[in-house]
Amino acid sequence: MESFRRELHEQGYVVIPGLGGVDDAFEVVQSFGDLIPQYSGKVTHEITYRPGNESRSYSQSTNTILAHTEAPGWPSSPAFIALYCHRQARCGGGHTDLLPVDELLLHLDPTDIRNLKSVLDFPGPPGLPGLKAPMLEYTDQGRARLRFSYNLLVHGEFDPDLDAVAQESGLPLGAEGRRLAQRVSEVFDKHRTRVLIPDNALLIWDNRRLLHARSEYEDKGRHFTRFWFTDGSAE
Repeated sequence: MESFRRELHEQGYVVIPGLGGVDDAFEVVQSFGDLIPQYSGKVTHEITYRPGNESRSYSQSTNTILAHTEAPGWPSSPAFIALYCHRQARCGGGHTDLLPVDELLLHLDPTDIRNLKSVLDFPGPPGLPGLKAPMLEYTDQGRARLRFSYNLLVHGEFDPDLDAVAQESGLPLGAEGRRLAQRVSEVFDKHRTRVLIPDNALLIWDNRRLLHARSEYEDKGRHFTRFWFTDGSAE
């Protein structure tokens, strides 16, 4: 397991193959850090198609989900995300795409970076206050850390109905935020790493260091279990 820890530290993500099931994945995640509750209050979330989400950019749809970090409006957003693959889509879609923040910043101009340092009102957990924070900030050690949601900047919410048209006056940064989201998406699409997680494998990545996204898919048998966990450091 030490080699996987080293790989996670060095590149920000790691794929651990050949697990015996979700219980094995649970034990592996616990060995990396402390599990934390997700949106439902449970420490696991099933990512598979659920009827009624056809027009949404949402984990339980088959649609593309564009670049974001997980739970950016939570006061303590998860340090790491893990996806255990019960069954990968057989259609060739459903990739998990990743891009380091440092790579993103190399391809943005000074205006983009200045806008990324803007303070946003991020919606919080259901029924709880959100968070006012900059999208881009730096740790005391100088490491870039990102809170970001394409959907929030373009649609004004995290899991939008894709047919809805948001007025710019209701968006966190208006037209400038929409432009920034499009630029980040362009860079993401060009420089991302595409991971098609094998069955019985676990993908772990650093949620503060990497943006992630998902490509659309057609095979509704695709099924993952998601975990959030912390590294124990202060936010």
